[in-house]
Amino acid sequence: ANYSISDDCFIQNVDVIMVDGFTRFGNGVEVCVLNETGGREVHINDKLSAHFAYIYSLYRHRPVLIERMKAIIDHYCDKHASDRGSIGTGCKIVNVGYIKNVRIGAHTMITGAMKLKNGSINSNEHDPVYIGRNVIAEDFIISSGTTVDGGSFITRCFIGQACHIDHGYSASDSLFFSNCQGENGEACALFAGPYTVTHHKSTLLIAGMFSFMNAGSGSNQSNHMYKLGPIHQGIVERGAKTTSNSYVLWPAKVGAFSLILGRHYQHADTSNLPFSYLVEKDNSTYIAPAVNLRSVGTIRDAKKWPERDKRKDPDKLDCINFNLLSPYTIQKVFAGMEILRNLQATAGETSEIYTFQSCIITNRALKRGLELYEIIIHKFLGNSIIKRLEGTSFHSNEEIRERLTPGNTLGLGEWVDLSGLIAPKTEIDTLLNRIESGEITRLQEINEVFATLHANYYVNEWTWAWDKILSFYQLSPETITAADVIRIVRKWEESVVSLDEMIYSDARKEFSLSFKTGFGADGNIQEKALDFEYVRGVFDKNPFVIATLKHIEVKKALGKELIDRISHIR
Repeated sequence: ANYSISDDCFIQNVDVIMVDGFTRFGNGVEVCVLNETGGREVHINDKLSAHFAYIYSLYRHRPVLIERMKAIIDHYCDKHASDRGSIGTGCKIVNVGYIKNVRIGAHTMITGAMKLKNGSINSNEHDPVYIGRNVIAEDFIISSGTTVDGGSFITRCFIGQACHIDHGYSASDSLFFSNCQGENGEACALFAGPYTVTHHKSTLLIAGMFSFMNAGSGSNQSNHMYKLGPIHQGIVERGAKTTSNSYVLWPAKVGAFSLILGRHYQHADTSNLPFSYLVEKDNSTYIAPAVNLRSVGTIRDAKKWPERDKRKDPDKLDCINFNLLSPYTIQKVFAGMEILRNLQATAGETSEIYTFQSCIITNRALKRGLELYEIIIHKFLGNSIIKRLEGTSFHSNEEIRERLTPGNTLGLGEWVDLSGLIAPKTEIDTLLNRIESGEITRLQEINEVFATLHANYYVNEWTWAWDKILSFYQLSPETITAADVIRIVRKWEESVVSLDEMIYSDARKEFSLSFKTGFGADGNIQEKALDFEYVRGVFDKNPFVIATLKHIEVKKALGKELIDRISHIR
């Protein structure tokens, strides 16, 4: 009842399909994300991006901004409210129990779902949505390209583009953005930024913010200390991984591209120690700064994310920056080096252990962290200068200086990661001020600003990198010469090769004798080696190993080409 049905639809064996009264079709539903008891609620809508939700949930210290953003959402929701539902072109709805107050986009396929109530399915011809057997969904929005199947339960959730929810996954009061996967487990008050992946039945993600994250089996967190209720939250910055049975007691903040092993109760903030291992030992948290930089897994992750972008919709809601190294992560590396040096200065260079945020860093781990952080700074700054100077012939130092000078000052200062979008904080502040002042009043305008910042990333990145090159290498923009550039490139080459060699030797561990345990069943040592070789392949022919060796050669050639191009300049 009360539905407009478009052409080429096939509807069969449906118990109830109706619109009852005036409805917003899931738009405006309040999702109590991060804090189960409220206070960070996000009002979902068809055009919700991870970046909008990030600001709306975390910037509660700017009440005027939140008020304006709520008004923008309300305007959108009211505009799309109706007492009549729609079923788009080419939909197939078969063997479905109960559909009430749901707007169904073109080319949606719903087979065997039990109950869909108060929601929007934003399917289209470019990227259809599939809703499968025994699915129960209430107060929801499902974006293009997404599959919800296998008896999954969805309550008060936004599910972004090209997500996959399956195998009885249970989610309430949660936001899932582009390319997330949720299977078998449970989510509650979860802010799942792009590429948050959880596959295991025993995994609970609760009251946390994640992105580019893999959750190990049995990973969970606590937002409740049995005092004032489930009021705590945690933030795990982009690229983190948790091992099997890991646990974090919220509140806590974990730095980008960190690995969490074991159980952690210290409420630490390691956001300025990215690429670290957090390891439980004797009921304490030990931090090994920067060691994840030399892990083959980190590099594999960075390569796989762009390849696994399944969005086919030309109108992409989230602006996703896949870069492992960016002003956002490198500014934290600089801050991490300062923290480690201050610890050395305070406790002495010969101290066996150092204490940071109630966590322990050993002397060896601290020194290794400083070395690795310095290598990655050389790598990033060298990458930037080579990219800036590529494809241009120079005849004098003046021409080099002219090319190196940024076109403007956008990009200086701190950078932020708005759950996938990496941008200068000054530009985000400008956007927020424009929303507060009433200059921006529509969701589309906000999303256009995000898209522009994303498109201008490399221009703004160079402005930031140039400023850091001058301070880190103690150079002046008026006097920098070809010789200075060559010195930076040589240091860059040394850093790239040494890091790739560490990654190469880390990959070799996967082919060591201990990893052949269990191969060659019922056979001798030769058969064990043969069985391993047929299943896993040979180390030297492993695609990743070949790519790493090729990367070393390509980077050496890149550095040599620039040096040859400018070495004649005096």
